[in-house]
Amino acid sequence: MEIPLTYLDIILRLGLALLFGGMVGIERVIAHKKAGVRTYALVSMGAALFIVVSELIAHVYGAESAIDPSRIASQIVVGVGFLGGGLIILSGNKLRGLTTAAGLWVAAGIGMATGFGFYMLGFIASLFTLITFTLLWRFEQQIKKHFPPTEEDDL
Repeated sequence: MEIPLTYLDIILRLGLALLFGGMVGIERVIAHKKAGVRTYALVSMGAALFIVVSELIAHVYGAESAIDPSRIASQIVVGVGFLGGGLIILSGNKLRGLTTAAGLWVAAGIGMATGFGFYMLGFIASLFTLITFTLLWRFEQQIKKHFPPTEEDDL
C-alpha cells in the first residue's frame, strides 16, 4: 500500500517543525529559562510526528475504520497541557513557569500545523511567539513600572 506522503514530505514536515520550535527555544535560552532550544524543538517536532503518523494511519486504515487524524491532534493538546502543568510552580505567593508552559503548548501547535503541511502557518506562529516573548515582554515590563503591584494584588 502506498503512503500518501513521500519521505521527502515527511522529512520536510519534521525538519521544519524542529526548526520552528528551535527558533522559539533560542529566545528562551537568551531569557535564561530552563526549557530551551532542545525542549521547544522536541515538543514541536514530536507534535508534527504524531500528526504525520495520524495521517499515515488514516490513509492505511481509513476505509476499514473510523480513524480521524484530528483525534490524535486533540490528544496532543491535552498531553502537552499536562506537560505544561508540571512546569507551573507556586512558590510562596509567586507563580512561576506559566509562560514556559504556554510556550511549550504553542510549540506543540506549531508542530501540529507543520505536521499537517501548513508550513507558513507554523512559521507565522513561530514569529508571533517570538514577538510575544520579546517585544510584549518589554511592553509588559513598562506597564509594571507604571503600575507597581500593591499588597491587595497578592490576595
